[in-house]
Amino acid sequence: MFQLGKTIVSEDIIEKDFVCNLKACKGICCVEGDAGAPLDHDEIKKLDRIYDTVKPFLRKEGIEAIEAQGTYIVRDNGDLETPLVNGAECAYVIFDDKQTALCGIEEAYNKGLIDWKKPISCHLYPVRIEEYSDFAAVNYHKWQICDDACTLGKELQVPVYKFVKDALVRKFGEDWYAELEKTAQKLGR
Repeated sequence: MFQLGKTIVSEDIIEKDFVCNLKACKGICCVEGDAGAPLDHDEIKKLDRIYDTVKPFLRKEGIEAIEAQGTYIVRDNGDLETPLVNGAECAYVIFDDKQTALCGIEEAYNKGLIDWKKPISCHLYPVRIEEYSDFAAVNYHKWQICDDACTLGKELQVPVYKFVKDALVRKFGEDWYAELEKTAQKLGR
């Protein structure tokens, strides 16, 4: 672990390799698990604001889940998340003709209809951020369903921090990322 500003960063994001391999995994990370995508307080306002624009991109099941549960849910512990369809996939998931899970929010963004790509937790994955009162912990989340992404990352020699560069810059800014790159260079990555 090392410190960058008000963050404590796991060396795993520099040392581990990762490149999403949608051909192999079919976006299973948006389908598997027992919770929706983590959200922060600013994002729940965005979801409320963009829902009508995103809605035409969503599946019937996703729309039904959102209209029954809301654009976001609050867990018993106070965590904010995207709602799920029948306790499985994220309500914002859509599927392409090859049954690969994609994000309906991102589709609306790609069409230029909204200015928000998707929740930062999704954009950052496999990096997870844990917010504390005085700092944020920046960690690599290892999940066996992403083994193909680890293999492809190793093959292409792309460290996690480079794979999620845009998301890290979105979350922490260009200066923070430049400092991360300097640390990575010192570690030979």
